[in-house]
Amino acid sequence: MSGSEKLNTSKFEEIVYDKESPCLVIFYRKACHVCKDVIPTLEELEPRFEGHCDFYAVDVEEEKSLFNRFQLKSIPQLLFFNKGEYQGKLAGLVGIIAATINVVAGFGVTDRMLRMFRGEQQHQENGQ
Repeated sequence: MSGSEKLNTSKFEEIVYDKESPCLVIFYRKACHVCKDVIPTLEELEPRFEGHCDFYAVDVEEEKSLFNRFQLKSIPQLLFFNKGEYQGKLAGLVGIIAATINVVAGFGVTDRMLRMFRGEQQHQENGQ
């Protein structure tokens, strides 16, 4: 992703887990056609969240350990973190685009996304 900082394993530990504010991390693969559809949409959204949420990207081909850590089975996946804690995820084109449409249409972030940011739906690191 062009606008988001690309994370490797050590940067992930340093940035995401130590961050006090919410952040979104997209797990993608360059050759993934669905990812190619989702990423431009997220890049358009990024400025709308400026000052409220940071966006990061993980290329799963380069960072398999992060992909495995969260036991992800498919991509793209959008993981939510708040104050360094994993809050939840949205998977695939439909989930990510549905959340995006709410923001673009002016409905704001979905209730589920807000609960994740607030830590009301805390999950273990592996998403279970």
